[in-house]
Amino acid sequence: MRFKDWKMPEIKEGELTKYNWLVQHKENLKLGYKTDIGAFSYINAKTGVIIEDHVQIGSHCSIYSISTIDNKEGRVHLKSNSRIGSHSVIMPGVTIGKNSIVGAFSFVNKDIPDNVIAFGVPAMIVKKINLPESSESKI
Repeated sequence: MRFKDWKMPEIKEGELTKYNWLVQHKENLKLGYKTDIGAFSYINAKTGVIIEDHVQIGSHCSIYSISTIDNKEGRVHLKSNSRIGSHSVIMPGVTIGKNSIVGAFSFVNKDIPDNVIAFGVPAMIVKKINLPESSESKI
């Protein structure tokens, strides 16, 4: 089982975790139970990032709650059992819905609803996911 011996990672401001991902403004990060964040991912939580239980984030992803290029800011929320493919970018103010999947190399600048697959630049919904309730959050 993937998360059998899961422990909350130690997060130090601006330093790589033992899993080689980094957080800025760690006081504004809420990290859920049994999360999996891939190596070399970056989280800027200046205006808030919530990562709920059982979320998986691939390697080399970037999550921004603030963007100095276009002066946008807003809390990012990854709901339970969502999955973000490697090398994806999540922009300020975006919510990724429960059980939803964002494909690798995607640029997400708008909310993704629950139970869908989305990918691309910008990310677009391509398919709905039909999950029996008993299978949710059992990863």
